[in-house]
Amino acid sequence: MSELRLVVFDVDGTLIDSEHNIVAAMTQAWSHMELGVPDPADVRRIIGLSLVEACAALLPWANHEMHRQVAEAYKESFRGLRLLPDNEEPLFPGVLDALGELDRAGWLLGLATGKSRRGVQAMLDAHGLHGRFLTIQTADDNPGKPHPAMLERAAAECGIVPANVVMVGDTAYDMQMARAAKAVPLGISWGYHSIEELRSAGARMIIDDFDNLAGIADSLVKDGPCG
Repeated sequence: MSELRLVVFDVDGTLIDSEHNIVAAMTQAWSHMELGVPDPADVRRIIGLSLVEACAALLPWANHEMHRQVAEAYKESFRGLRLLPDNEEPLFPGVLDALGELDRAGWLLGLATGKSRRGVQAMLDAHGLHGRFLTIQTADDNPGKPHPAMLERAAAECGIVPANVVMVGDTAYDMQMARAAKAVPLGISWGYHSIEELRSAGARMIIDDFDNLAGIADSLVKDGPCG
């Protein structure tokens, strides 16, 4: 491979199945704040945004201070759920094989997620993934999706032009971020936004599994970010 290339993964809904914990933690946070019960479908839609932005989307009538308080309550609830002995956020099928395949093919690997850095470290601990990702961009260090900063920073850290970056994600926010950064948006079908939403947001391709991800990424980069 003549040029360095980078595949950046979203986390929730792309690498790990975290929907149950996210909905449960948000439900507990709303209960703590005496806000009633959130619609699980509404919570599912905001997965991928940074936490305060997600709370603002769920509670558009509330002020910023309440959004911040709900976000803090959510973090406390999520930490508590993570400590439960039966808690798990499993990897989706094919993740480990895909990471190995990409590594052998010479791709650099990264993460770009609305999770906090603490949440990412817990995920890496749980699945033995430390050292697999050269660049890790979180909501603690960057503007939230769909702002392009996460991908721009990931590319800069790796010395790679954005056109040689493939963003793999499950939400419209991931696809919009990739387009804004002039990277290649690659959608997956098993996550938290519909295939139609991914296409509307600019996904160059939508895959149903991680088989031959290295080959798919290679062909998309050769075609360029705009096809």
